[in-house]
Amino acid sequence: MKKITSAKNSAEFDRRFDSGEDIHDLIDMTKAAITRYGKKVRITLDVADSLVKDIDEIRKEIGVDRGALIKVWLHERVKQEKAAGE
Repeated sequence: MKKITSAKNSAEFDRRFDSGEDIHDLIDMTKAAITRYGKKVRITLDVADSLVKDIDEIRKEIGVDRGALIKVWLHERVKQEKAAGE
């Protein structure tokens, strides 16, 4: 069995990772944490057909799903509003 030696610094760790070396023995998984950004909640919006058509034109140009585009826009707007309130 091959002995695993610790990486001396972050550059060596990155090099070993990038070269495809198994680095699992170099990581202390007891400190690992999974970040969950909260429970997802479904919302329903009634919007004008013309607005949906405009959104669809934009989403087709950039190649994303309608729902994904709306989520990004909502997220950006909430961040903007929160920053303005500080």
